[in-house]
Formats: sequence, structure tokens, C-alpha cells
Amino acid sequence: MASSIAVDAMGGDYGPEVTVPGTLSALTANPDTKFILVGDGDLVHEHLQRANQRESQRLRVIHTSEVVGMNESPAHAVRRKKDSSMRVAIDLVKSGEVAACVSAGNTGALMAIAHLMLRTFPGIHRPAIIGQIPTVNGHVNLLDLGANVECSSADLLQFGIMGSTFVKYMEDKPDPKVALLNIGVEDIKGNQTIKDASKLFQASTLNYQGYIEGDAIFSGEADVIVCDGFAGNIVIKTGAGVSKFIQNALRKELQKNFFRRLAALTVMPALKGVKSRIDPRVFNGAAMIGLQGTVIKSHGSADALAFSYALRQAVIDVRNEIPSKINQEVSAVAEAVS
Repeated sequence: MASSIAVDAMGGDYGPEVTVPGTLSALTANPDTKFILVGDGDLVHEHLQRANQRESQRLRVIHTSEVVGMNESPAHAVRRKKDSSMRVAIDLVKSGEVAACVSAGNTGALMAIAHLMLRTFPGIHRPAIIGQIPTVNGHVNLLDLGANVECSSADLLQFGIMGSTFVKYMEDKPDPKVALLNIGVEDIKGNQTIKDASKLFQASTLNYQGYIEGDAIFSGEADVIVCDGFAGNIVIKTGAGVSKFIQNALRKELQKNFFRRLAALTVMPALKGVKSRIDPRVFNGAAMIGLQGTVIKSHGSADALAFSYALRQAVIDVRNEIPSKINQEVSAVAEAVS
């Protein structure tokens, strides 16, 4: 039976200009998945017509009258925007009509609405956002990326359990390596919350590797890196910025004169390979884990290609039944320590 995914078509900096073509790419790439575009019906249909596409058995449009602004307060979005594309898309997950929701909209509002409507599983204190960062040998999964700017040591441990479970089933790694982000690797480094969290990690069944510093994030030493949402959000946005800087710097240097442009032709395959490995669009799509349903957050400035990767993340998450797996793992840990 085909699964269905709801798309907040109005979310992000560009709305349907990006979400519609991104969804059409995902529609082609995933023939066993249905998509529902939620948003201003006239505007969504206008962009479908531009792509010579109509509604079908695998592609539907649900009209909504409101949009959650990128700078709108989460409280206002929750209380006043009950017919927003974001809320209706999440409500489709709650009702069971779809298996997942994908939005490039306001992160705070998305988390607030998702938390309100889907709730966390019993025993899970807070949902967290997990995303990927490229490394020398693939990628590493980092959480939290902004849902919780202040965390207790117990919160960090739970993030570690959820992140480890996510990687275990999404990437088929039976015993993922987990590390805590810190300002040093020595036991004396870090604030008291981090030190207390490390003790909890050591006493757990996680494959805990200890502390990891910022310069080792891209080394591939860990499969999961745990931190609070304040640090995590800075890390992932800094990484995306550095990636763009490197690509732009290389482009400018290789176009400075005729000889460099000529030399660029010989190294072009290697440059394209590097670009594909560090392209932040390929890693777009962060999962809000701990909720009783799948919600994927796309970067607000994503283009159509990046948005299609967020949809791909949702498809994989649904196929691997990640929410229920996280519920099982957290419940098992709670039973073991009770």
C-alpha cells in the first residue's frame, strides 16, 4: 500500500515556487508514494500548470486560507492560524491520512504545532531535531538543531538514545558511535550540564565515545553527535555557510584568468565530486524525532532540489517506521532503569 506525505506548500522563503517543483521531482523518484500539497489552492494549481501537471491519484491539493509567516511567533501561529497550510498538513498526520509532513516554514511554529497536535511518546521529555552534516567518509547526524536551546543532562541523554535509534534503523548501523559536543575532550572541560550528561552516557548502553570538539565534527569519528539546540543550530548553519564559501572561493579563483580557466578543465571532475559531497542541499531535511508521527523540516531558503531531498528524507523515515522504533527504544531504556 502506498504511503502519503503532506507538503506545506506555502512554507519557506519561496513557497510554491520551490515546494511544487520539489514535490513533482519526489513524485517521479518515489512511484510508491502519494503527495498532498497543502496551501493556497489557486497559487498551487498555477505552479502545477506551469509544470504541465494536474492533480491525480498520487497528487492532490488541499486548499487552506492562511500562511504562517517566517518571522511569526510560534504562540500566534498555534492560537490564530488554525487554517494555515502548516497546521492542516500536520493535522493530516494526526488523523492518519498521511504518514508524514514536510515543511520549509517557521521552525519554531512547526515544532510548536507538531508538539501540540502529535505529542511526544510516553517517557520522552522533549522532541529534538536531527540532521546530517558531511564528513570525510560520509556524514554525521547531529541533534538537537534548534528545538531546545536549553537542556538538562537527562535531556541530552534522551537525545542520544533517540539519535542512536534513528541512525540504527535509517542507516542500518547496529551500534552507532555517539559523542557529546564539548569545548575539549578532557574530563575537566565543559559546563556542569555536559559533565553530568557524560556520566549518564557512560552508564547507559549507548556506544558512547566521549567528548568531541568542533574541529572533529567533520572527521567521521562519530555517527551521532549530541548537543543542545543552541549549539547545534549554530554548528549546522556555520557548516552550510562554510560549504558555500568554499564553492564560491574556488569558482572565483579558477576564473581569474585564461590559464586558471584552462587548468580548471582538467580538475573539473574532482571539483564536481567535492561540490556534491559538501553541497548542503543534499543534506537538507531534518527530522523532528520523539513525536508520535513523522515531521521533516526543510531549510527555509531551500531550492527545489534541496526540498526534494527533504521529501526523500520523509519517505525513508516512513519506510523505516522511525517514530515507533524510537518509542520502543526509549521504553526499553526506561524499563531497564526502573
